[in-house]
This record gives sequence, structure tokens and C-alpha cells, in this order.
Amino acid sequence: MAVQSIRDDAFRKYGRVVSGLNCAQLLSRLKKTPCPPDATVYVASDPELEKLDIFGELQNREFGGLPIELGYCNGSNDKLNALEYHRSSEINIAGTELILLLGCLQDVSTAFTYDTGRVEAFLVPAGTAVELYATTLHFAPCSTSPEGFRDAIILPRGTNLPLEAKPAAQGEDALLFAKNKWMIAHPESGLQADGAFVGLQGKNTRV
Repeated sequence: MAVQSIRDDAFRKYGRVVSGLNCAQLLSRLKKTPCPPDATVYVASDPELEKLDIFGELQNREFGGLPIELGYCNGSNDKLNALEYHRSSEINIAGTELILLLGCLQDVSTAFTYDTGRVEAFLVPAGTAVELYATTLHFAPCSTSPEGFRDAIILPRGTNLPLEAKPAAQGEDALLFAKNKWMIAHPESGLQADGAFVGLQGKNTRV
């Protein structure tokens, strides 16, 4: 599929490039986090990353003082597998070059299905920070090299942690997979074994 730039106008409905952040310490520390060669790993909150100066700047500047978590998603990936969304923006700071596969929540049907043919791919250069809006469907980044990818993830604190109670699986509630995380999986992903709602229709988009 065609891979677009986050500087293109096509990216504007999904998010924006965040400028003015001093990411040097974070990028250096991110290099020391695990990066599996044949899988992905996600850590919602990393205590070492949250000790860095940028943590307070992100909390106060990008989230208006709300408590946040700073973690990472690293590894190797070339498939869509699922799409998720939150009730909040998400900040990604690319430790390496990576590709984001994105869609619009507004294109999810009333039956909570989504046509994967609508997904668009965007290249994020290493060291770049982007905000993904709450209405942006996204999931794990994709690699651009055999070395895999590293991506710092910033969200309101508690996001993606296990649910303490899950509502009855009716309507959108069926998509609630973790705290502040609604997810639609592809039938080829295997995520249904973990209780994910299957609603992605079409090819399991591959980069």
C-alpha cells in the first residue's frame, strides 16, 4: 500500500506533528528498552521513562495537567491485526522510523464493523512526536527495517490497563477491551481468544 508522510494534508484528520519537545533523553533511554525481533511488546507505564524531564512537560503541556503514563511499544510488525481508539488523544514519539496504519472512528458502521480498505499508512521519522486524535483508529506500529521499531506512547494514566469490571457486551460496550481502550480485531489476528470483538472486514492490511 502507499505510505504517505505525516507532513501531507491527508494526515491532518488523524493528528498533528508535535513540535518544541526536547526528546533527546527519552530517545536515548528508549534505545535500552526491549525490542523483540519477531513480536511486539507494550508497556503502558515505564518508571525509568517517567523519571525523565520530558514527563512533566508532556503532562502539563500536552495533557493540560492531567495525570499521564509514559511507556513504549517496541518490536517487529507488518500487519494491521486490529484497530483501537481511546476517549483521549495519544502522543507517539518515534524512537526509530516507523509506519502508522490509521483510520477514522466516523467510518465504523453502526454494527461496529470497519472496512480495512479505508486504512491509510503514514511514515513517522525517527525522533518525531505526533498526536493522534481520540477519533483516530490505530494499533501497533509497523517496522521499516529488520531491526524493528521503538515507539514511546503517552496516554492518560490508567489507559490500557486491565478492566476492573466490564459492562454487558451490548453495542459499543462489546468493544471495550481494557481501560480507555475500545478495540476492533481482524479475524486473522487471533485476538478473539483474548476476548476481542471481531469486526474488521477485508484484508488484514500488510505493509
